[in-house]
Amino acid sequence: TPLDVVKIRLQAQNNPFPKGKCFVYSNGLMDHLCVCEEGGNKAWYKKPGNFQGTLDAFLKIVRNEGIKSLWSGLPPTLVMAVPATVIYFTCYDQLSALLRSKLGENETRIPIVAGIVARFGAVTVISPLELIRTKMQSKKFSYKELHRFVSKKVSEDGWISLWRGWAPTVLRDVPFSAMYWYNYEILKKWFCEKSGLYEPTFMINFTSGALSGSFAAVVTLPFDVVKTQKQTQLWTYASHKISMPLHMSTWVIMKNIVAKSGFSGLFTGLIPRLIKIAPACAIMISTYEFGKAFFQKQNVRRQQY
Repeated sequence: TPLDVVKIRLQAQNNPFPKGKCFVYSNGLMDHLCVCEEGGNKAWYKKPGNFQGTLDAFLKIVRNEGIKSLWSGLPPTLVMAVPATVIYFTCYDQLSALLRSKLGENETRIPIVAGIVARFGAVTVISPLELIRTKMQSKKFSYKELHRFVSKKVSEDGWISLWRGWAPTVLRDVPFSAMYWYNYEILKKWFCEKSGLYEPTFMINFTSGALSGSFAAVVTLPFDVVKTQKQTQLWTYASHKISMPLHMSTWVIMKNIVAKSGFSGLFTGLIPRLIKIAPACAIMISTYEFGKAFFQKQNVRRQQY
């Protein structure tokens, strides 16, 4: 969760130096008119609260808001984890088994199809919780404020407003899932062949999960940035009572990010996402496979007796 908070803060912060703009800076004695030059990030003025990187964000959040802020949005994360994991893994396993019985054991497209369908279902179910979690991590505010904001949006725009950010979430998670499972199955087979093993060990599952998760995380990061922007803008516009440009597409938001921050803006928060995703995928899949193998052995023993 701390890595998630840092990633979302990095993605949600505004560029303090838009090209061709200027601002007034008051130091208490006099006002200065400061021009933002082309190389704006080299300017002497550092906007308060603006994060320069992952470590800088960690330190500033702890110093300004306290260490507890690094665990913002933990309750919805925990509430979200159970249905998301149950739906995702059950769907993937059942679909894989069904497709193998129809297409054969060695069909390479099975992990891609099963991964896409399973993730699509899980994302759709937990999208409102993802919205609430993103808001809680992007800005420090109370549950009372959150409840008031959610109630207001539901009464104004209906329940469908809680699925804001669903499209970029699907664009991020569905390709992630397809790439993750495809690469995971290939790497697992490759490691087994190299080790001369018939069944993968805990470490083979762990390594395959980490590598395939890291690759998928890098490729799908631009959609993660768009999702964060879309979900945090909803709060920003509502709290400042500004009319929000409705139905801003994922492509338009991407173009705006590139215009403001350059192409690298689409990969904001890469380091905390990688630090989080690689071990998360590795732990998740290795413990899942270990648990599955354990219970399969238990079932075989029961049938024997």
